Amino acid sequence: MIKGLYAITPDETNTELLLTKVALALQGGISVLQYRNKLADYPLQTQQARAILPLCRQYRVPFIINDSVKLCLTLDADGVHIGADDGNLAEIRSKIGKGKLLGASCYNRWDLALAAAKAGVDYVAFGACFASSTKPNAPVADLSLFELAKAQLSIPVVAIGGINLANAGQAIAAGASSVAVIHAIFNADDVKLSAQKFTQLFSNQA
Repeated sequence: MIKGLYAITPDETNTELLLTKVALALQGGISVLQYRNKLADYPLQTQQARAILPLCRQYRVPFIINDSVKLCLTLDADGVHIGADDGNLAEIRSKIGKGKLLGASCYNRWDLALAAAKAGVDYVAFGACFASSTKPNAPVADLSLFELAKAQLSIPVVAIGGINLANAGQAIAAGASSVAVIHAIFNADDVKLSAQKFTQLFSNQA
């Protein structure tokens, strides 16, 4: 079940530094970790993801690979997250099997969310919910999408894009099961404390 703080790794080529930050985020209580590094080639991605996997196992946190079904299956990671142009979801579900998590980016489109749910994904993500430094030209996803998804979908819904401690509560209140965060965690002066503060937002909703 995807719920709570969903951390996405930054584009960090220094593996030792990345592992240090991931360990701190795990200590801070993240619920899910997605490995995403757009600056790394496949060998470096493999090296980094292989090093992160045992940390996630230690904390019993699902480890999801961004885009690469190949890397997910090579490492026997817990799942894969797919963008709209990164493959057919039904085919990917068949390839990875029912035992692994499959997530899909739906941007600001309800039709993509419905199609993804029909294809058998475990969760969908809407965003950018707020101005995003990672994807500054991303379409804006209205928070009403989360209300709609909560009412009509039986799978978790993740909010992504420009999320920080000041605005995360808005997405959670609108119905987001989880908030996906990169910079507000991994660029924080205190990675562990930042993760703890995000996690507390979900405790406050209980």
